[in-house]
Amino acid sequence: MRTTRVLAASAVSAAAVAALGLAAPTAIARDGMGANPSNIVVLPSVIARGGQITVTVDGCPGGGTMTSPAFGTAPLTSLLGANQTAKGTATINDNAQPGAYDITVTCSGRPLTRPAAFTVIGGVRGGLGGSTTTGATPTDMAIGGGLVAAALVGGGLFWMRRRAERHI
Repeated sequence: MRTTRVLAASAVSAAAVAALGLAAPTAIARDGMGANPSNIVVLPSVIARGGQITVTVDGCPGGGTMTSPAFGTAPLTSLLGANQTAKGTATINDNAQPGAYDITVTCSGRPLTRPAAFTVIGGVRGGLGGSTTTGATPTDMAIGGGLVAAALVGGGLFWMRRRAERHI
C-alpha cells in the first residue's frame, strides 16, 4: 500500500515537471518576441573626452542602437545568454562638454533612456610644467628658478670658502 502511494506521488511529480518543462520554451519564445530593454550599464561611469565607454543592455535579443549627445549613435550587438543581452562601445567626442549625459537605447523599436548614465570630465590644462594662468605665470616660474639658482651658487661659494679655510 505504501509503495503504491510513493509510486502515485512520483507519477504526479513527474507529470508536473514534464508539463512545466514543455511550457518553459513557449514562455521564453514569447518573452523574446516582446522583450523590453532594461538594466542599462555604462562602464566607466566617469570618462575623459576621446575615451571609450562600454554599454550593456538586458532585454535586447536582436541588438539595436544607443544614442547620446556625447557620442552620437553607436550599434549594440546581441550576445548569447539567458538575459538576452546586447553590448556596444562608443567613443566620446573630443568636443563634448564636461557634465552628465543620458543614453537612449533602442531595441526592436522600443526606446529606453537612462538619465545621467555617465559623466564626461574636462581635459587637463598643461604647458610650462603644468602651470596655468590661474596659478603661477611664466614670470613667477622664472623668478622661482632664479632664486633656486642663486641659492645653489651661494651654497657652493660658502662650501668652497669653508673648504679653503681648513687647509691653512
